[in-house]
Amino acid sequence: MLNFILLQSADNLDISALDTFLHSAFTKAVDLGERIVLAVVIFFIGRWVIKWIEKLVARIMQRKHVEGAVVSFTNNMVDALLKIVLGLIIISVLGIETTSFAAILAAAGLAVGMAMKDNLSNFAGGVMILLNKPFKMGDNISAQGMDGIVREIGILYTVLLTGDNRTIYLPNGPLSTGTIINVTAQPRRRLDITLNINYGNSAEELKSLLTEVISRNDKVMETPTPFVGVTAINNGNFDIVLRVWVLTGDYGTVSVDLNEAIYKIFSEKGVYTSSTLVVKMVE
Repeated sequence: MLNFILLQSADNLDISALDTFLHSAFTKAVDLGERIVLAVVIFFIGRWVIKWIEKLVARIMQRKHVEGAVVSFTNNMVDALLKIVLGLIIISVLGIETTSFAAILAAAGLAVGMAMKDNLSNFAGGVMILLNKPFKMGDNISAQGMDGIVREIGILYTVLLTGDNRTIYLPNGPLSTGTIINVTAQPRRRLDITLNINYGNSAEELKSLLTEVISRNDKVMETPTPFVGVTAINNGNFDIVLRVWVLTGDYGTVSVDLNEAIYKIFSEKGVYTSSTLVVKMVE
């Protein structure tokens, strides 16, 4: 009889423990389900809020006439930061310890940072370029042994388009710390043409011919006054330099026009140079 009572009590304890386990499991499942549903709702609402904030930031910067490159760069930064915040909120809602997760994230960030130090340097370089503004989109620059028109200022790379339609990606790190020549930063440029003339030719006559060539080109600016003069006497020849000012956009055209006109009038007058005409670009 005693054994029966003990067995019945054990069965009751097993049933009670099972009920407690199932009740606890059901409660936890419901709680987890609620957290998942809440996390999903927060995710979609958060995405909408992030897009709204990005548009608001873009509108504010456009009203203040901020450059397109800065707007794009800032939007990317805002998007990344807000998504990180949203992720931390979702993790917290799901019940994951944010302190432990932050420690893991920091350790992972350190490892990734060590592996991607060059990209971090390029990122910092991109920030410096946007802050210092040595050039903007559409400018013609020479840097790192390359030259072309700036098509994009990205987070890690600046994109150039060359005159022969090649696309060049310059890392922002070396670009921000190196020498940059912005050819189009000023509205006008000086064009220099150096001619090596053999002895026996009259310097005054040559100066008169070159002055005539300059006067025929309507793209040459009258102010500052064009200069033509002998700048050096060499062994067997002397240098005559022609210096004129032109609009930056006309530089290439005027260079070709003047060289062709000089060659034509020298051929007609029988003037011979000791070497090929050389055009020196003065930045």
